Amino acid sequence: MTSVNITTTKNTVTVNEGDTTVVTVATQGPQGPTFSSSGTTLDDSAKVNDSVVYFDSTSGTFKADATTTKLTLVDGGNF
Repeated sequence: MTSVNITTTKNTVTVNEGDTTVVTVATQGPQGPTFSSSGTTLDDSAKVNDSVVYFDSTSGTFKADATTTKLTLVDGGNF
């Protein structure tokens, strides 16, 4: 069995090992992108071709879906 020494110092991980080995490091973090100034998230799970990102105040998130696309803005869109 190979011995692996791992040292962590403020987001730095150092792995010292004799043989070349793949090491995977995983940390918990925010799920999905957030916008630093507002803390809101982006929901693009229903995105389609030419989706336009918009803010939905009901859910408090930015969305990209079939509701607002380039076509709905220029072909009968509500201005």
